[in-house]
Amino acid sequence: MAPSSQPPPAQAVMTRAGMPAWVAAALIALATFVAYRNTFTAPFVFDDERAVVENQTIRQWSTALFPPDDNGSGVRGRPLINLSLALNYAVGGLDVRGYHALNLLLHLAAALTLYGIARRTLRRPRLVARFGEAAERLALAIAMIWAVHPLLTESVTCVVQRTESLAGLWYLLTLYGFVRATEPGGSKRWLVGSVAACLLGVTAKEILATAPLVVLLYDCTFVSGSPGAAWRQRRGYYLALWAAWLPLAALVLGAEGRGGTVGFGAGVLWWQYALRQSEAVVAYLGLSAWPHPLVLDYGVDVVERVGAVWPQLVLLAGAGVAMLWALWRRRPAGFLGACFFAILAPSSSVVPLATQTMAEHRMYLPLAALVAGAVAAGYAALGRRIVLLLALGAVALAAGTMARNETYRTGLSIWSDTVRHRPGNARAHCDLAVELLELDRLPEAERELRAALQLAPDYADALANLGKLLVLSGRPAEAVPLLERVLAVRPDYFLAQRSLGAGLDKLGRPADAIAPYAAAARLQPDSALAHFDLGNALVELRRLPEAVGPLETAVRLRPQSASMRAVLAGTLAALGRTAEATAAFETALRLDPNVPDAHFNFGVLCFKLGDFAGAEQQWKRTLELNPDYAEARANLERLRESEVSRNPTGGKP
Repeated sequence: MAPSSQPPPAQAVMTRAGMPAWVAAALIALATFVAYRNTFTAPFVFDDERAVVENQTIRQWSTALFPPDDNGSGVRGRPLINLSLALNYAVGGLDVRGYHALNLLLHLAAALTLYGIARRTLRRPRLVARFGEAAERLALAIAMIWAVHPLLTESVTCVVQRTESLAGLWYLLTLYGFVRATEPGGSKRWLVGSVAACLLGVTAKEILATAPLVVLLYDCTFVSGSPGAAWRQRRGYYLALWAAWLPLAALVLGAEGRGGTVGFGAGVLWWQYALRQSEAVVAYLGLSAWPHPLVLDYGVDVVERVGAVWPQLVLLAGAGVAMLWALWRRRPAGFLGACFFAILAPSSSVVPLATQTMAEHRMYLPLAALVAGAVAAGYAALGRRIVLLLALGAVALAAGTMARNETYRTGLSIWSDTVRHRPGNARAHCDLAVELLELDRLPEAERELRAALQLAPDYADALANLGKLLVLSGRPAEAVPLLERVLAVRPDYFLAQRSLGAGLDKLGRPADAIAPYAAAARLQPDSALAHFDLGNALVELRRLPEAVGPLETAVRLRPQSASMRAVLAGTLAALGRTAEATAAFETALRLDPNVPDAHFNFGVLCFKLGDFAGAEQQWKRTLELNPDYAEARANLERLRESEVSRNPTGGKP
């Protein structure tokens, strides 16, 4: 570092009181809530399904700190994220509103911490002469513009992307603790808090690996003046801060490259990924200035030729040289540039992240450095005249965030938007098809799946969902080979196993369906439908004693399902367990009195128990609900004969 000039006396750090901090905090909170108030009912999308809906480890506290090992969940190796999801689940189950509320609170906490850092930094000796008088207003502008910027919508609105907001909060708190400790009269306890924040942050996301470097650069730029002076004055602190790399290394190694999707063995060449990042980083810069169009999923594209991205490489090389020069001269702009590149480095350098080669959520914290630089530069150029422009800019950005969040209101809208902007993204077509499947819009869903497979012929998710669609469309003969092809590569694929069972069942091969149904129930033990499928198939094969267990599990997992309980009741009745069957029928019909099969089978049970009046009542109700129910009509006719038949038509468990 270049030698520093003598700093002003300590008392120059503080200026006359401006806007009270609580007023600024209230304004930031109000703006953030307004910008995100339309997100509370946004559904789980993208990685949320694996990280929350399918994540068994958040169902109980004993496993909350042990994220699942499956690929693509986004929480593997991040125990603090998994714990936060477990907290949401404990409070509200899968009610998405609680997850969004916590995401918003974390984002607000990060914005308030950023405000504190900016406010105190602008009043440092290096900056007080130029910015001290307006420190409160400029810090408010920095925090508010960052908090409501549309580029952050993915990080805040997608539930699992709290990895960014939670890690970003701990990152900012690490720096904030250092800032407070090095102010005149600052307590060393703030340094302890800084180290604690860094240690907690590494359990949320790997970006905390660069936090010690950023703190050191802040120290050199605004406090001590050089690395040597920083080391002499706070050796113990830096040793403790860098020690956070030890648990981080353990977590990264334990995650095993996130199942082969991260690292040099992820199937993506490091230099192709690096070229893609040069393209991505320049795109991030453009979206920071003009956040449109925003895209949820950019896909897995890489760049294979240097010539394709040479303008971006030249631009970034120039920016890098300028940053290094500014750092050497202890210029604040050098510190902000270093923050931008350092925070992006774990995900946007040479280490491949194969599942997403570009993602807007990676700009969550780097954007703060860009906003701070832009606000400071604007004030330096225009003085107080910039305040009105900043206020108008914050309003415009908040309006853009509200508009973007409208796109997240349904899975159909966000994936339609993604396909519109990235038509070459096979995953986007597949996820749009899943939403269309949920809405029973099968022809449209098939079109999207065919488009995905045209782009990526071996794409397992598209093949599995196409298999499911073909089963639902009554084309099981086409579905089975596709599903078997998927399972040959991914035998642990729940959707493919369950759909294969359904396809074999529809082909009249219930015995062959048992194995995939059992595999599906084993893969997702909390899926009531998977256990019910297995139980139903066993009933169809008249393997009634084996069917009871899966059916009881299905009822336990979905106690409000009258249809599941009715099938269990019929099975128990067929096995002669009449008391249990009677109770099950009564509960099923109390839950839903409009299930014809339940009334019919309960009537059969009543008849066998000698309760002919009860049987007659149940069969009459069956015909009221379904006048074409031939067996119920036949049994009623026999019942009314002078000599009551002792062998009515059998029930259907």
